[in-house]
Parts: sequence; structure tokens; C-alpha cells
Amino acid sequence: MLSPARILVVDDDETIRSAVLAALDAEGFTTRGLADGGALADELGSFVPDLVVLDWMLPGAPGIRLAAVIRTSSDAAVVMLTARDEVDDRLRGFAEGVDDYIVKPFAVAELIARVTAVLRRRGRIPSVIEIGDLVVDPDAARSTRGGRPLDLTATEFRLLGFLAESRGRTVSKTQILTQVWGYDDYDPNLVEVHLSALRRKMEGSGPRLIHTVRGLGYRMSA
Repeated sequence: MLSPARILVVDDDETIRSAVLAALDAEGFTTRGLADGGALADELGSFVPDLVVLDWMLPGAPGIRLAAVIRTSSDAAVVMLTARDEVDDRLRGFAEGVDDYIVKPFAVAELIARVTAVLRRRGRIPSVIEIGDLVVDPDAARSTRGGRPLDLTATEFRLLGFLAESRGRTVSKTQILTQVWGYDDYDPNLVEVHLSALRRKMEGSGPRLIHTVRGLGYRMSA
């Protein structure tokens, strides 16, 4: 069995850093936090993180410069927190080895989902997700319910995968739009239409797994 993934959070905003660390701790990850990049090199050697959640705007060396340091001295993944959402900034970050971006302000559920997805791609957490009799295999793009394959469209599978990765947490329509479609300004009815189709395909012969949380969004749980 894999040991819990180790995640280092580097953010000078104590409120954000504490909230992110608490959320990651609740998911069972092993965590450590830094307010700036001054001790980053030491932590890369002693804590040996599997992933670094890194703020772009840090005192001293900016996060984008630190991402380059991480890439040359560690195999840790990097998820960048940033208020910079320009294409050129993203391309620069990817060139420095950034694995994913989260644009501020963000929801903690989104951060957990993105961190989990990156770690799953790197093999640090199991790729197959099981919730009751539902099995979701993101790598194989395959899902079953009670042993029966689910015939899903590509969009329905992305939607199911996001809900499964966020299991136990309530996610809003905006979060779903951002994660599944890549935008947050689509008609929210789009979410309802695809959720209804997904529910019909996966809940016809078993207990409900996708729950509506009135006024807040949706939660997947057995």
C-alpha cells in the first residue's frame, strides 16, 4: 500500500496557507507549510514532497522562479496558485515544469480535485476510485456500476470523474463548469442537463450516489 502523499504548501498568506493545509490534512495527506521560498531547498531535501502547492506572488523569489528550482532539484509536481490568468503566464509556467494552475480566488474543493488528479497521474495515489458499487478508472476512461459497464459520453465521464474525485464534498455548478468544460460562464443549465443524463445511466438499478445539496451544488457519496 502506498504511504500518504507528501504535499508542501508555499504561500505567504497565512489564512490561505492554513486553509489549504487543513483541507489537505483532512484528505489524509502528509503536509508542511512555508510562508516563502527561503527554506524551500531544505524542505525539498528533508521533507521530500510529492507535490508543491506554490503561490506565484511570494516575497523574495516569485513562485515561477521557485518552480524552476523545484524542477532542477526534485521530481515533485507543482500546482501553482495565481491571480495571473493570461495565456502567456500559463505557457511560461508550463515551460518551467508547472503541472497545473489554480486561479485565485478558488474553492478548496477545486484545489483538492486538481491536486488529486496530478498525484493520480503520477501514480502516487491509486488511479481507480471506488464509491459503493461504482468503480471509476480515469486512466482507462472506464466506469462500472455493480459490475456493469456504463455507456457514457466523454463529457459525462469527465463529469463523473470530477464528482468521484471530489467525493464527500459539495461542489458548485461553477466549479463543475470550470473543471469539466474549462469555463465558468456557461449556462448553469448545462450542468443540470448532463447530470440528469449521468444519473439515468448510473442510478437506474442502484441507490443514489449523486446528491443535490440545495442552494450549494452536488455531492457524491455512497
